[in-house]
Amino acid sequence: MPNSLNLYISDEHEMVCLGGVLAAASKLEGVIYLLGGLGAGKTTLSRGVVQSAGHFGAVKSPTYTLVEPYELEGGSIYHFDLYRLADPEELEFLGVRDYLNGGALCLIEWPQRGAGWLPDFDLEISIEVELPGRRVALTAGSPRGESMLTAAGKHYGVIDP
Repeated sequence: MPNSLNLYISDEHEMVCLGGVLAAASKLEGVIYLLGGLGAGKTTLSRGVVQSAGHFGAVKSPTYTLVEPYELEGGSIYHFDLYRLADPEELEFLGVRDYLNGGALCLIEWPQRGAGWLPDFDLEISIEVELPGRRVALTAGSPRGESMLTAAGKHYGVIDP
């Protein structure tokens, strides 16, 4: 099984579709790190995950609240945006361990700001702007992450079924 995969995502619709593929493959459990600059598409990918899991409302970046919980019929998703985190120790005061101790899918934007307080990733996704689309690098950090990576590769025809 591959440990990493590089994809070119042509537009917003394809980024949302990638989120749907990852949601299905994750079975709504695990930790996904989302890396990339402002406006790269981290929240768009998160929207694809959350909406494909059954959420019908808006999905916005939790920049000010740091975490947005989604309690869905198939499980829970916690969407973190740590951009405004001043100190990783603040995660302890937010009760982050309660969110991250298994049984849910955690999408974490700007995980480097929580270094030392976050669990290891199952899948790390790095997004870079490459107009008109995005270059997306996926790296598996666990067997669960490998399953998500393989599902994405099969969907985009990069990995043989």
